[in-house]
Amino acid sequence: MATVILPDNDFHTNVDDQYPEIFCLIWLDAGANAEDVRDTEQKLRSIINCLKKFQDLKQCQKYIEERSQNERVVMIVSGSLGREIVPSIHKLRQVISIYVYCMDKESNKKWAAKFAKVKAVVVKLDELIARIKDDHKIQKMVEEPLSINIFTTSTGPVPLRASSTDIQPNAKWAQNGVTVAGGNGSGSGINQLSLPWGLYVGDDQTIYVADTSNSRILEWKYGATNGKVVAGGNGEGNGAHQLNSPRDVIIDKDSDSLIISDRGNNRVVRWPRRNGTSGEIIFSNIAYVGLTMDENGSLYVVDEGKHEVRRYKTGDTQEIVVAGGNGKGNCLDKLSNILYVFVDRDHSVYVSDCGNHRVMKWEEGAKQGIVVAGGQGYGNSLTQLSYPYGVVVDQLGTVYVADYWNDRVMRWAKGATQGSVIAGGNGSGSQSNQLNRPIGLSFDRYGNLYVVDQYNHRIQKFSIE
Repeated sequence: MATVILPDNDFHTNVDDQYPEIFCLIWLDAGANAEDVRDTEQKLRSIINCLKKFQDLKQCQKYIEERSQNERVVMIVSGSLGREIVPSIHKLRQVISIYVYCMDKESNKKWAAKFAKVKAVVVKLDELIARIKDDHKIQKMVEEPLSINIFTTSTGPVPLRASSTDIQPNAKWAQNGVTVAGGNGSGSGINQLSLPWGLYVGDDQTIYVADTSNSRILEWKYGATNGKVVAGGNGEGNGAHQLNSPRDVIIDKDSDSLIISDRGNNRVVRWPRRNGTSGEIIFSNIAYVGLTMDENGSLYVVDEGKHEVRRYKTGDTQEIVVAGGNGKGNCLDKLSNILYVFVDRDHSVYVSDCGNHRVMKWEEGAKQGIVVAGGQGYGNSLTQLSYPYGVVVDQLGTVYVADYWNDRVMRWAKGATQGSVIAGGNGSGSQSNQLNRPIGLSFDRYGNLYVVDQYNHRIQKFSIE
């Protein structure tokens, strides 16, 4: 970490009430090196305009304590000063988020873990800025008067597993991901994952993960260091209170429940999202893998064994095959070992045709599909995919796909003959710019990218820039 000098003319020894906004960003650091501060300060002010900087701990604490309880204080603090000030200010209502910016991440994580308002311990300025930016979007929504949000439109932002969302064609994502779930090695602890598969990101950036080898679904609240078991977790089995190697999970908002692909039991189950102790079987005796739901509540499921996607529509007595259904093969009317499915606003179905190393689009009512990514055989060139898994599509028809064996996430514009790498692609590994068998894929309502980094037993978030 490059320590930061806070210029003398920015010290605040007196209370300054000139800022009308309720959010204030406070930076407490006794460091040095003024070269780095100006660009960082500008970026921080673009998020929260009211920025106060302190070197003296007592002055900083006095300033915070004098803030109204209706104000909202977001704080950046060094590791050494954080150990002193955080226990004193943590319970103050006006303090909502604390970020520890330090050189020794591991030692500071130990004491910071005792304080729920510490959202992150970081060593890089880019990560610090990204975390504050993302947090502030959520905080503003929470604090906004309800009257501001009375009117919504059908084209507003939604999670990108339910329907396509709006992402600009020139959008870019940070090359270094941030671990937002797991990342503590393979294991069964509540801060661990073991070979996870699918995920779903909710409106509030809560993450639901199919923790496959632990036969459970974990919920990770935004900024949490530990997950919570919300389904399964009672050992591998076929009881109503158990799961067996779940592969995917989505949210059914109408019933406030989880819908889970319980692959080891060849069934799809519905599980109450809040305090559920058991699930009910929706379908059984079929090799289900991927799941998704459209805006009408119709459920789409991948039957890996029959190489087809089926739609279960509310009120219908029978399911309808909407992709494949003609046996295994590589013709345009066939699929091979399909795993994940996505449905856009026009009810076109996109399938990761894993065995054929391509992504296929089946328009509603079509008898055959269209290749929209890959299809040039197994390989690692920009025209190829190698065992594609998770797939999502934006409002422009751009396809985003987890290119599993190439350890990368690719973007294919509508009609393109080759894709571009937007995450990973730097060899298999565990560094922040690397992936090791990316498998599940999702976006949040802001366009941030979430990747299930399977062999690293973690979920990586790549912030949109």
